[in-house]
Amino acid sequence: MGQITSLFAHKVAGIVEDSIERSALLAWIGIDPDAPVDPSVMVSDSDYYDFLEKIARAEQAGHTLGLRAGNSMRCDDYGAFGLAWKSASTLRGSLNRAERYSRVLTSVASNTMEPTKGGAFAHLNREGERRLGSRLSNEATIASMFTIGQEVIEEPMNLLGVYFKHSAPAVIADHEEFFGCPVHFDTDRDALLISQESLDTSTKLGDPGIARFFDTHLEAELAQFDDDSALDKRVKIQISQALSEGVPNISDIASNLAMSGRSLQRKLSEHGQSFQSLVDDARRELAERLLANSNHSLADIAFLTGFSEQSSFNRAFKRWAGQTPRSFRLSIQAE
Repeated sequence: MGQITSLFAHKVAGIVEDSIERSALLAWIGIDPDAPVDPSVMVSDSDYYDFLEKIARAEQAGHTLGLRAGNSMRCDDYGAFGLAWKSASTLRGSLNRAERYSRVLTSVASNTMEPTKGGAFAHLNREGERRLGSRLSNEATIASMFTIGQEVIEEPMNLLGVYFKHSAPAVIADHEEFFGCPVHFDTDRDALLISQESLDTSTKLGDPGIARFFDTHLEAELAQFDDDSALDKRVKIQISQALSEGVPNISDIASNLAMSGRSLQRKLSEHGQSFQSLVDDARRELAERLLANSNHSLADIAFLTGFSEQSSFNRAFKRWAGQTPRSFRLSIQAE
């Protein structure tokens, strides 16, 4: 059985028509309506689809439920996942992070990017029966990708098309008005087709605190050497700059240093280094600085150091430092 974040159920309950009692809806799906919203609390996918179907059949405008739910989403609703979107430098970076981190929101769907002429498809991948609830869930997710994408970039997003695998509702005018472009049904994909221009658009919600922290961290690294011989330090700086969008591969880092991946690997080997060991070093050093010098949560620090889940970060940090991230932070604060 798949799992979906209860955040989505809360957001849907918040936009239902006034004739429907919201607290009763949440209780029906097994969520305490008085408890704080916590994206880490999950509900089963089957229950969530039943929940959507129940609402859509009770509403007069049930065919727009997915659009309204997606339109209600904001970056800050998503916790650390939202931080990943906000701290990217371009919309492409935000979508790449969605591909990396979608597992924290659901076990039944994933995001992928597919470059194409003039832009790229931002895919939503979900297997299983195309029942009404899953169709509405897909529409809500695609709509939320559009909504929070619009939220973070400087210019209006230019969509070239929207695609759904499921059949069209009786009326599609609401869909085309919402997305501002042609919406295609009965296709081979669930995706937004985003223009190259929009993908390269700078974000406006980049976290200045995170930017300042990374600038300070990298300046401190740079101050440790002033010659070109310290290749390992230059590589670690490049890795640190890329970590918040995922662990970089050696080819990308080598390209930034004006050499091939093979050449970089050879040079590192000559000095008894490996690319993977430098990745580990960069992640550990950045994690230690964030734990010691910032108020970011452990989940946020996991994201900023290239981990898709806090549990993976906890295990790695304990391997590096011999103690948990929380214990390390407490020990620093006690000094």
